[in-house]
Amino acid sequence: MSAMKPWRNAASWIPAGLARQGSQRSSCGSFRYPLLVLGVMFFLHAILSFTREEYGRATSISNIAACINRPQTAGRESPIPDYYFTPANFTPIEDRRANASFVILARNSDLDGTVRSVREVEDRFNKKYRYPYVLLNDEPFTEQFKTRITVLTEAVVEFGVIPHDHWSQPAWIDDVKANASRAKMEEDGIIYGGSLPYRNMCRFNSGFFFKHELLQKYRWYWRVEPDVHFHCDINFDPFLFMQDNNKLYGFTHALYEIGATIPSLWQHVTDFAKKRPEFVAPGNSMDFVSDNAGMDYNNCHFWSNFEIADMNMWRGPAYTAFFDYLDSTGGFYYERWGDAPVHSIFAALFTRRDQIHFFNEIGYEHAGLTHCPQGEEVWRRGKCTCGPDKNFDYTDFSCMKKWDRLMT
Repeated sequence: MSAMKPWRNAASWIPAGLARQGSQRSSCGSFRYPLLVLGVMFFLHAILSFTREEYGRATSISNIAACINRPQTAGRESPIPDYYFTPANFTPIEDRRANASFVILARNSDLDGTVRSVREVEDRFNKKYRYPYVLLNDEPFTEQFKTRITVLTEAVVEFGVIPHDHWSQPAWIDDVKANASRAKMEEDGIIYGGSLPYRNMCRFNSGFFFKHELLQKYRWYWRVEPDVHFHCDINFDPFLFMQDNNKLYGFTHALYEIGATIPSLWQHVTDFAKKRPEFVAPGNSMDFVSDNAGMDYNNCHFWSNFEIADMNMWRGPAYTAFFDYLDSTGGFYYERWGDAPVHSIFAALFTRRDQIHFFNEIGYEHAGLTHCPQGEEVWRRGKCTCGPDKNFDYTDFSCMKKWDRLMT
C-alpha cells in the first residue's frame, strides 16, 4: 500500500493512501495450574456477579475497559491562572473587559427555555461581568419575549431579525433532490431528518450568524441556547482568558456526530484542502477528527450549542473560503450537515491545537448530557450542583479520550 502523509502540516496535508504496517506477536504459555482451581474461581466469580450488583458492575468488561482507557482526571487542576478569578468585591464596570457578547438563537415559542438559560447565565456568571446579549430570531420577537428577558439582567440586550437570505434554502438547490433526501432521512428515523427549518438553522449557524448587523461591533461570542443549565459558578472571565492566551475556540463537550447526516462531508473537506492547502495549520488537531491520518472522518466534533470563540476566525479568509466551498455543494440540504461538525473540522484542521481550549471549569448541561468539572478543587471552587460522577466526558458516546490523548 502506498504511504499516506498525515494532514497535520500544510506541506503534508493531501492524502495519497494509507500504510500502517505493524505486527502483533503473541505467545501462548502452557497452563501450570490445575483446571480445577480455574473452575472454582470462575464459579465464585459467576456467583458474585449475579448476587452482588456492585461486584458485577466493577468487574464488567465495559467497566474494566473504561478504567484502562480513561485518562486520570480525578486530580485535574484548572489551567486558568488564579489572577483571572474575581474577588468578592469585584466591580465589573471598573475592570478590564473583552469586546464580547452572548449570542442566543431562539423562537418566540422558546421563551420559557430562554428565560431559564439567561437566569442561570446571570446567576452563575454575568451578574458580575454584565456582558451584553444579542438574541436572534427568523421573525420579530414579541414584546412579551423582550420584557421577560430584559428584566433578568442589567446588561445591554438587543433583539434582531435574521435576514431572509441567511435563513432560507438557496434558489439554486434542487428541490426534488432535497425533498427526496429529507423524506429518506425521515423514513430512516434520523433526528430532524425531515426538517427544512433545522437545515436552515444549521446553515445559518455555520456561515451567517457572525455577519448579523448586531454582532458586527463584537469580536468574541458565547453561544447560549434555550433550556441549558450552568451547574457551577464561573468566577473568571473566559473571554479574557481566550483573548490573552491566543485561543480561538472553546468547548465543554466532544462527541460523535450521526454519520448518516454527513456521508459526503469529509470528502468535500478533502477536496477543499487539495485546492487550498495553504490554509491548513501546522500543529493542528487532525488526530481528534481522524483515526487514520485523514483518510476517514471519525465523526468526532465539539458540541456547538456551547461555544466561546473568536468571530474574526469565522470572518477570516480561510473560513470564508471553507464555508463557501462546502455551501456550494448543497450538503446542508441534500444531506443534513450540522454546524457542529463544520465548525469542529475547521477548528481542528485550520487552527493550531493550542488555540482550542476545553473549559473543564464550566459545568454545562444540554439535552441531558452534562459536563461536570473534574478535580475536587475545581468542583468545590465552582460550588457545582452537578455530581462529578455523573459526567458525559468518558462515556461511550464521548470523544474526550481522543482530545485528552491529543493534548498529552
